[in-house]
Amino acid sequence: MTTFHSRRNVMAGMTAAVALAAAPLRAASGRKGSQPNVVFIMADDMGYADLSCTGSHHIKTPAIDSIATGGIMLRQGYSSTPICSPTRTALLLGCYAQRFALGLEEPVTANAPPDLGPPSDRPTLASVFRAQGYHTKLIGKWHLGEPGVHGPLQHGYDEFLGIVEGAADYFRHRMVVGGKEVGIGLARDNARTEAGGYLTDTFGDEAVRTIEAAGDKPLFLSLHFNAPHWPWEGREDAAAAKVIGTSTHNDGGSLGKYREMVEIMDQNVAKVLAALDRTGKADNTIVVFTSDNGGERFSETWPFVGQKGEVLEGGIRVPLMMRWPARIAAGSRSDQVMASMDFLPTLLAMAGGNVAKAGRFDGMDLSRQMVGDAAAVERTLFWRFNASAQAAVRQGDWKYVKLGGKEHLFNLAQDERERAERALAEPQRLAAMRDLWDQWNAQMLPYRVNGASESLKGSYPDRY
Repeated sequence: MTTFHSRRNVMAGMTAAVALAAAPLRAASGRKGSQPNVVFIMADDMGYADLSCTGSHHIKTPAIDSIATGGIMLRQGYSSTPICSPTRTALLLGCYAQRFALGLEEPVTANAPPDLGPPSDRPTLASVFRAQGYHTKLIGKWHLGEPGVHGPLQHGYDEFLGIVEGAADYFRHRMVVGGKEVGIGLARDNARTEAGGYLTDTFGDEAVRTIEAAGDKPLFLSLHFNAPHWPWEGREDAAAAKVIGTSTHNDGGSLGKYREMVEIMDQNVAKVLAALDRTGKADNTIVVFTSDNGGERFSETWPFVGQKGEVLEGGIRVPLMMRWPARIAAGSRSDQVMASMDFLPTLLAMAGGNVAKAGRFDGMDLSRQMVGDAAAVERTLFWRFNASAQAAVRQGDWKYVKLGGKEHLFNLAQDERERAERALAEPQRLAAMRDLWDQWNAQMLPYRVNGASESLKGSYPDRY
């Protein structure tokens, strides 16, 4: 059981997250001085227990499982928010999404301001690697703005092939609303493009080609599958896709179809891993697998409760595993708490970059924890969703939750299912954690009121 810290100490720790991290990790590989490639794979709406290695009852994912068995698996991995585009904001910028106008959109929709996107003056997960001499590419879902204005190429990626909006039909490659295709859909770099086939395979094949063409220049590849996000379609559903009236596909899907979608994604991960082996890059490539938030209707989150759109563990606890044969011992397991915004400083440090010079981030450099050079460090993390109707703080083993106007307190070390209410037994802890969340929330941008943000142009209080 963790100790109960004072509010002053915790807030000081939050504001100096990077400084709390251990000394920088020296880049190391099988060849002296060489930089590791990075392949960052993210699923869309995958529940914690949707993989064989995390407890699925019916889905087989041998390729993804091999990342865990060949490296380190973190059971306490989190998405920085319980929904897609804010988490992608946190991942890209290494900070709480709520610091930025973009992060207030839950998620980004057609009703968002047309020029909305990541702030152009901020370092990103892609730009910090490009500054290190990497070739950077995003394959898959973007969902953070329109190409040419706020697309991947405007925020650190050298190349992009993927879907612009939050979802797309797996065969038509665009959103379908009222029977009509809308939005940009599939784009290459800054313009819409056409491609045939099943979208998960399209992304996997592009990743293989990218790895094979990479040469000796280090590669930073973001592979953001849209699977297993709706619409509920497998490889044999091309004919059905032509008549689906809406991409949300509310009347479709099944456990079997969901299994098929996840297993197709796993097959594409297998192709990517095989390409790394075939090109001799596997030993010095960091491969990450995670999800953008908890699962939706057909996913498993056991033993956690909640789902996408909720700050309960099922909405924010996600699979998280990392493989780097040159530095990470196979079969490693860790209780380290890690969130989406931690990947920027952590991966940059693992590649030999200087995190302090790159910028200031809420995310913590956990590189030494990943390679086994340091013990797990205690974290305090915050969540907010749906105009503050949902709030959560995790401080060590303790978690404060506000849902529907009611407050709860749980000890996750004893009760990770969030069912053994501790609020009445620990009123002082409850009050202190509520105050912690209020202090954190005061540093974030306010939600938009009556359709307009109170501070839409802002991003970051003065201390950042």
